[in-house]
Amino acid sequence: MRAVANKKNLPPALRACAFLLMLPFAASAAASASAPDLAELSLEQLADIVVTSTSRRPEKLIEAPASVYVISAEDIRRSGATNIVQALRLAPNLFVGLGDESQAIIGARGQYAGTSDKMLVLVDGRTIYTPLFAGVFWDAQFFMVEDIERIEVISGPAATLWGSNGVNGVISITTKSAADTRGALVAAHGGNDERGAAVRQGWDLPGGGAYRLYARYRSTRENSLDTGAPANDASERTIAGFRADWLDRATLSGDVYKGTIDNLGGNRSVSGGHLLGRWSEALSSGAVLRITSYYDVTRREHLGSFKERLDLFDADVLYENRPAENHTLVAGGGYRFARDDIVNTPVIGFSPQRASFEWANVFVQDEWRLTRALELTGGLKAERNPYTGTEWLPNLRLSWTWSPGQFAWGALSRAIRAPSRIDRDAFTPVLRTNDTFKSEVANVAELGYRAQVTPALNVSATVFYQRYPNLRSAQLTADGAGVIFANGFEGRAHGLESWATWLVTPRWKVTGGFTLLSERFNLRAGFSDVAGITQFSNDPRHTALLRSSWDLARDWEADVTVRNVGRIPNFAVPGYTALDARLAWRPRRDLELAIAAANVSDGPYAEFGAPGARAVFDRSYMLQVRWQP
Repeated sequence: MRAVANKKNLPPALRACAFLLMLPFAASAAASASAPDLAELSLEQLADIVVTSTSRRPEKLIEAPASVYVISAEDIRRSGATNIVQALRLAPNLFVGLGDESQAIIGARGQYAGTSDKMLVLVDGRTIYTPLFAGVFWDAQFFMVEDIERIEVISGPAATLWGSNGVNGVISITTKSAADTRGALVAAHGGNDERGAAVRQGWDLPGGGAYRLYARYRSTRENSLDTGAPANDASERTIAGFRADWLDRATLSGDVYKGTIDNLGGNRSVSGGHLLGRWSEALSSGAVLRITSYYDVTRREHLGSFKERLDLFDADVLYENRPAENHTLVAGGGYRFARDDIVNTPVIGFSPQRASFEWANVFVQDEWRLTRALELTGGLKAERNPYTGTEWLPNLRLSWTWSPGQFAWGALSRAIRAPSRIDRDAFTPVLRTNDTFKSEVANVAELGYRAQVTPALNVSATVFYQRYPNLRSAQLTADGAGVIFANGFEGRAHGLESWATWLVTPRWKVTGGFTLLSERFNLRAGFSDVAGITQFSNDPRHTALLRSSWDLARDWEADVTVRNVGRIPNFAVPGYTALDARLAWRPRRDLELAIAAANVSDGPYAEFGAPGARAVFDRSYMLQVRWQP
């Protein structure tokens, strides 16, 4: 959901926000004495939330030595999010910007232009980072959001465990086990911006397993450009799939999807599907072996631009053991094969049009408990890609738990953004192919603190410094007749990201967070660039998020979300404050009715993109119904 108060209207918006956030104080005495606590988990139990993305094994969030934020299934439901982009807005350590209804830029710690190519995204261990353009085509990512169990958002490098392209962060989306989705679910929504519906049915399997079938549909209306002209960004998407789980040991899942997306540069069509299998075995030695493999098919056509068919196979093996009392070892390896087939046009082409690629990796990471309070983690991944050969991705972390609930950590890491086909193989009437483009490198230092300050308050804060010695540039060829991608820029970024959760009363929870970012880039000696340094001025210097979740009574709940994003200099996008609200009522245990409003104050606003080619978003509303017997 989206909303905004333009700067000239900011005081009224903030006054409205303050009024909505303070309502629980005024009404708490009148609330039903029998109303349940807001959260099913107390903050003491929240401290025991288990994450898997930071170490590729289950560990408590409070003890994870990384800047990680968890979006829960309850957060997604209460926000009213109907797609994954809206759900990711709940993470205070992410920037989410829309060029139009379907073009999303999502990342952490800067360099958001293009496809935000330094953010790795996984769904149940399956990467959706494309080897074509480097990044994620968010217009093709359509999920059954009701089946998402949690989203773990790591800001900062995680290359040792997850590989190249996890430079500025990793988004790991985990869906619910089939055992947790038995029975029926029907959901529908409609409003002036979009409409859609979802159905799901889950059953038991003989022998202790379960499976589910699901389908979802969503369509969005056309917005306007900042010039007032039509944005031509309406869309329609469908998805259907299944998942089966057996005794927490084996999983088989898959889906097929199709979408049509209007676009100013030519309408798009996307389709595809995947089949994923996962098996886990506890060995007699106490070790655990996990194998994950999937096959993914992508069909994508940009009318008048290019057409792609991508087939990808991936297999991954993970081994976890405790070889000694104070050591936890995680090791593994993986192999990936892709076949890419492009239909070239006069607008853009790739040479070769048809190509096959292979990637392979091995890694090891050891967590060494030095004392009861200190733990040292060291890891190294060797990853071979088809462009630059073997890359080494080391990681060193030290964590200190000096008292229960008080946790500090520091890290030194090296991560890369490996070349993709756009860097090496793409050509246009101006752009030339260049087989010398190298991996972009990031050397990163981080210091973090996480604590449960009181039983009702927990906080997290991380400072970081990232140095980039060889970022992508667009350089004239030697004859001056064309342009090639080169590694001509260098730079650094540093900043702060922090968030907190406060259980103000048993029925009122407030979550807030912010990021601060400072960057400096310059051309390396001997290099030139036709676009200039302004291409790196597409990052807001700050973002902020404040959410209020309040249970008015046993059957009523209210949620308010406020986001503030600083201006984007190069695109001349003004800063804005967005205000969304949702009110839900459960007249019966199995039925939920809700109304959600975006842009509660007023004023159309832009989030990302060049003037004249970006959509603006105005007030919207939506009715939602969810039936789950």
